[in-house]
Amino acid sequence: MTDHQTQSILSGFRARFDRAADGLWFGPGRVNLIGEHTDYNDGFVFPFAINRRAVVALAPRSDRILRVASSFTDEVVEISLDELSPETVSGWSAYPLGVAWALGEHGADLSAVTGFDAFIDSDVPIGAGLSSSAAIECATAVALDEVWNLGFDKRVLVRVGQLAENRVVGAPTGILDQSASLLGQTDAAVFLDCRSFESEVVPLGFDDAGLELLVIDTKVTHAHATGGYADRRASCEKGAALMGVGSLRDLTVDDLPRAASVLDEETFRRVRHIITENQRVIDTVRVLREDGPSAIGSLLDASHTSMRDDFEISVAELDLAVESARAAGALGARMTGGGFGGSAIALTPHALIPAVQQAVANAFASAGYTAPDMFVVRAAAGAARLP
Repeated sequence: MTDHQTQSILSGFRARFDRAADGLWFGPGRVNLIGEHTDYNDGFVFPFAINRRAVVALAPRSDRILRVASSFTDEVVEISLDELSPETVSGWSAYPLGVAWALGEHGADLSAVTGFDAFIDSDVPIGAGLSSSAAIECATAVALDEVWNLGFDKRVLVRVGQLAENRVVGAPTGILDQSASLLGQTDAAVFLDCRSFESEVVPLGFDDAGLELLVIDTKVTHAHATGGYADRRASCEKGAALMGVGSLRDLTVDDLPRAASVLDEETFRRVRHIITENQRVIDTVRVLREDGPSAIGSLLDASHTSMRDDFEISVAELDLAVESARAAGALGARMTGGGFGGSAIALTPHALIPAVQQAVANAFASAGYTAPDMFVVRAAAGAARLP
């Protein structure tokens, strides 16, 4: 973050609250390299934090009032800690205020802390599937953990962010987003077991291999709290129940023939995606270690095919982004995030980035689609206080 951006956020805080902030804390967005919709099925995911982030400028108050403001609206939301609940907050303020409430649910004594003023800024695109929401939640979580002297482990803060997302925002998401945002490290991804919550930081080696990860934001926005995301989760729960297991994590590719005989066609396809996607995550980590990042392209491709055909969460713009990127030289490409819009990612040799961007832009123009936003992301450090 540049000095100009830092000063802009500090100035925004002062303009809203007529005093200085105590500090700045950030939470990065994330890209999920592979492992989609596996998190709430107790499965495996492999995301990494990116070098786009939400930043919270914050200062404690001497009373019980919480005030939150942001660079993307003139609104200042105010509520007392004594009135804070999932039912009393809504809209964009549910992300930071939901975290304050969720910290209490995880053991913070909210009767013993003071209120705060917070100003939020972010360069994580909204609706792009890069988890702009978790970036705000994680920035707020590390800020309040420090200001309120809670001393929570980052893995606890992961669950805090998830609880805020589930109960306050109303999105039935797993722990993928918050885990990446809080646990990420430079040039590495987080191999996460969503059942045990065990995590391992795995080097990516993109720089040494001359590779870049290009994000293609289709500009088709999505909302996890409504529609297809919840439907897919319900299908997974139905499939697990009919297969007699606690979650789809308990099934492997060897169980697919039995699943085909037990489940209706649609539920089978949903289940097949989760089972094969879990295996692809494990295979991606293995291939990275044994053969390096240039060898994982086919796994990314297979993941997109599964999301398009079995889980049915892609859209025409995502499919076109993936196809045109591959045709122009990307080693592999897939949609990323919850689906129904958002972004695709393309693992691309550095020298071919301009050609891939041009090919995607031309394909979108020919199809009459809104021009996509394209940018390279790098694996970055997880949420923390800014120096």
